[in-house]
Amino acid sequence: MLRTRVFVLLASLLAIDTHAAALPAPTDGAPALRIQGSNTIGAQLGPALVKGLLARQGALGVQEQPGPNPNEMRLIARLPSGQDVSIEIAAHGSSTGFVALKDGLADVAASSRPIKNNEAIDLAALGDLRSHEAEQVIAIDGVAVILHPGNPLRELSTAQLAKIFSGEIRDWEQLGGPAGAIHLYARDHQSGTYDTFNELVLARSGKTLSKEARRFESSEELSDQVSQDRQGIGFIGLPYIRQAKAVAIIDGKSKPMLPTASLIATEDYPLSRRLYFYLPPDSRQRWAKALVRFAQSPQGQSIVAQNGFVAQTVQAVKVRATAQMPLAYQNLARVAERLSVNFRFAQGSATLDTKAMLDLKRVVEYLKAHDKLDQKVTLAGFGDAKSDPARAQLLSKLRAMAVRRELLKHQVVLRDVRGFGDEMPVAANDGDEGRIKNRRVEVWVE
Repeated sequence: MLRTRVFVLLASLLAIDTHAAALPAPTDGAPALRIQGSNTIGAQLGPALVKGLLARQGALGVQEQPGPNPNEMRLIARLPSGQDVSIEIAAHGSSTGFVALKDGLADVAASSRPIKNNEAIDLAALGDLRSHEAEQVIAIDGVAVILHPGNPLRELSTAQLAKIFSGEIRDWEQLGGPAGAIHLYARDHQSGTYDTFNELVLARSGKTLSKEARRFESSEELSDQVSQDRQGIGFIGLPYIRQAKAVAIIDGKSKPMLPTASLIATEDYPLSRRLYFYLPPDSRQRWAKALVRFAQSPQGQSIVAQNGFVAQTVQAVKVRATAQMPLAYQNLARVAERLSVNFRFAQGSATLDTKAMLDLKRVVEYLKAHDKLDQKVTLAGFGDAKSDPARAQLLSKLRAMAVRRELLKHQVVLRDVRGFGDEMPVAANDGDEGRIKNRRVEVWVE
């Protein structure tokens, strides 16, 4: 009953009412909406989504004005009612968004990482910031590792990256490249991009960022500096690769993966991450709630894609069968196409996570639109390594069965449910993040 109620709530959140009531402008001249947090979101995607929402409201003459500090702006427009409206965006890093929420200086926190335990506790007075109502995945991004275009290296492992950015590996010759000191470029300590890289690469190996790394608040500036430094290496959000060169990443026993849209959409790419809007679950801020609804809508997801991130729109992708795949998986790849979404589970739980609950509706809508409801779908479950391979296979199939139960509620009759155990890992199994990535359910359609 609880899951059904949550699904109905999320369905209503995703639904777009073309006749939605007009949003009012504050009568005291205060900003209608205040967004603070991630530079990855706030520098480009956030303003684009706000402009899309304003256009939806019929606003005219949208103008950008610089804020009082770098990486701050104000969007001003006139509503059809004749009222002027302003929206403020400050992009100083994910952690600053949560601080601003607590201090009452923001209505929405933009974050390029999940909220941390201490932040959720600190904001408990505003409600459960991890609830389905509060935590909204608006896009998928990949942290790209970038080099100068002339650097011949094509792939690096997460273990090598940890040694590079901690200063343990200091010369390109140690990696098979031309001799020369490695120059490190990194986002600043308030950045969600840095937090993600630190968690997925450095902290997992028990290392910290070298003090010799140059730090940047601006994603664009970091990328441009690396693209002009033949000995440089940095990490950046997917839309900010610009003139630099991205390398393929290997994590544990995974194959080398470039930060491509398809691998990031399924979150298989080792350094993929989710981008979030957070707002108090019982928020009555109408502009904040409208922005979240718009960001989740097909129109909002189109803006996500236009700005270089990966939209959560479901698509079917043909996968080439290779000899490295299990035979049953090869056969599946030959007769079916894989949807561009993986179902994943909350840590230590058989419950679908926040994004999976939203993706459930997207998958059902795709299957209805393409007449795939009746015995056209196969679910493929995967898991992390266990000492007993039979147990790993059983657990992977049980995860797929959990997704099957949810799809059955929406009249989806499956062709098959398969468990592949710990085959085909997409991440190392030596940490919670990697194990969660490997515990996935793929959707295949014929």
